[in-house]
Amino acid sequence: MTALTIIVAILDVLVCIVLLVLIAVQEGGSKGLGSLAGNFETFLDKTKGGTFEEKLQRFTSIAAISFAVLSVILYLLTGRVA
Repeated sequence: MTALTIIVAILDVLVCIVLLVLIAVQEGGSKGLGSLAGNFETFLDKTKGGTFEEKLQRFTSIAAISFAVLSVILYLLTGRVA
């Protein structure tokens, strides 16, 4: 493995963990683990950037896209085995 492959693999694992945490914290239909996040909406200005849930959804989307891109890059770096 080259150094670049190791760095991309570590980034991929870290983004995966962040993605799992973001998904677990979201409220969803039945509150789930979203109550662990508390009520942070009081600290956010609702006219600028939206509520805590909207920001959480945006960060989840960014993490999911990053995870997919890093996974494809990692696949291409490690080479294809026939």
